[in-house]
Amino acid sequence: MIVEFTNKDGKQIVVAIIEAIQKNKDYLSEVDGAIGDGDHGINMNKGVTLALEEINNTENLYASLGVLAKVLMNKIGGSMGPLYGSIFMGMQMACKDKEIIDGSVIGSMLTQAYENIKMISNAKPNDKTLVDVLDPSVAAYQNVYAQSKDVKKALLACKKAAHEGMLATIPMQAKLGRASRLGEKSIGYQDAGATSCAIMIETLCETAISLMA
Repeated sequence: MIVEFTNKDGKQIVVAIIEAIQKNKDYLSEVDGAIGDGDHGINMNKGVTLALEEINNTENLYASLGVLAKVLMNKIGGSMGPLYGSIFMGMQMACKDKEIIDGSVIGSMLTQAYENIKMISNAKPNDKTLVDVLDPSVAAYQNVYAQSKDVKKALLACKKAAHEGMLATIPMQAKLGRASRLGEKSIGYQDAGATSCAIMIETLCETAISLMA
């Protein structure tokens, strides 16, 4: 059973993430419109579409992640650009000089993505942010992989935890960002950042599994 793929083939993960954001741009703006500006999907779509033009000329996962991080940081306004730029920069550094992407490297990519967020954001679990997706999904991957060494099983656990983390933001009260100004009125709505983060994590997991087929 194949449980790894090349850094070169891993470029498909970044392309798939971009396509997932493009496909869900209206949905993301709809979610954001409930307690935010309603432009999350527009901004994310703009950033990833600009990145795709450059990514078409990259050779592997490492280079593609670098382009995506750079473009999101430079082209998206507000907090989301730096946050997602940091996530993909963390993933990029974790796969640097790795010709083969296996379960250990994937774990490092997820962990470094989360560590990068911790360095630039005060967000904690239950604050109704993308951390409510990152925290459980990274933990799920690491726990399952540490116990089983089964990378596909760990990726499926990561995907499931990301989706559940997104839904878990609905009953939360926002403690950070624009939505926090609404106080208790923010309860009952899914967080937009958590939604886009879940889409990205789920797509990463699905694509990585397909590359191991």
